[in-house]
Amino acid sequence: MPKFAANLSFLFADVAFPERFQRAAAAGFKGVEYLFPYDYPAHDVADWLKAADLEQVLFNLSPGDWAAGERGLACLPHRQGEFAESVEQAINYAMVLDCERLHCMAGLRPAGHDEAELEETFIANLRYAADRCATVGVTLMIEPINSRIDMPGYWLDDVAKGFRLLDAVDRSNVKLQYDIYHAQIIAGDLARTLEANLHRIGHIQIADNPGRHEPGSGEINYPFLFELLDRLGYDGWVGCEYKPKTTTEAGLGWMSA
Repeated sequence: MPKFAANLSFLFADVAFPERFQRAAAAGFKGVEYLFPYDYPAHDVADWLKAADLEQVLFNLSPGDWAAGERGLACLPHRQGEFAESVEQAINYAMVLDCERLHCMAGLRPAGHDEAELEETFIANLRYAADRCATVGVTLMIEPINSRIDMPGYWLDDVAKGFRLLDAVDRSNVKLQYDIYHAQIIAGDLARTLEANLHRIGHIQIADNPGRHEPGSGEINYPFLFELLDRLGYDGWVGCEYKPKTTTEAGLGWMSA
């Protein structure tokens, strides 16, 4: 069975963020991820991890101004300096939290720029970030996110495009973050995609569709996919990035099963 990490931006949201670490441990999780840690000093987050005996699995580079609607910087021309600063900030946190994976959000498609310019910017930024991350043993993730329901306008909104960009970036420490929920909405064909590309996938996330709730609440056959991951020898983490239909604990029957 895969190793499951609680995404603390989605699970246990009925308590304050610092309290979610102990709740995750009590529910049986051994690792955690979340969107961003930057509202808290890195050493405070490290203390919460240690107290709960949890591994920090993943978090994101700063997306720009999240409250204003920004969803990443990597494809945005003329924001390279800000992107470079976000890389250094994330690396500093990763070193304190002993985190080996960082997710780099591509950003929303900006007006007035053609596709070639956005792709050139993204590739250059990813190569820079990958080279910096390699100096501290960190793997960088890129994630196709559906632009139809959850993130309208997101530039990296196609799984095939994500794999093509991996080839273009051409760095061994850049992998695809395969969110099964987003992938189901974007293209489906989940099992064959995993079978053909598992060596290029560095992290997996889950939620069911429709609704982005816990596994077993929708159309995705998660027992089959978990067995497939075992059969393929996947030994990485699976991040639980879903919205519980009621409480987090009430919806964990899928994991017990």
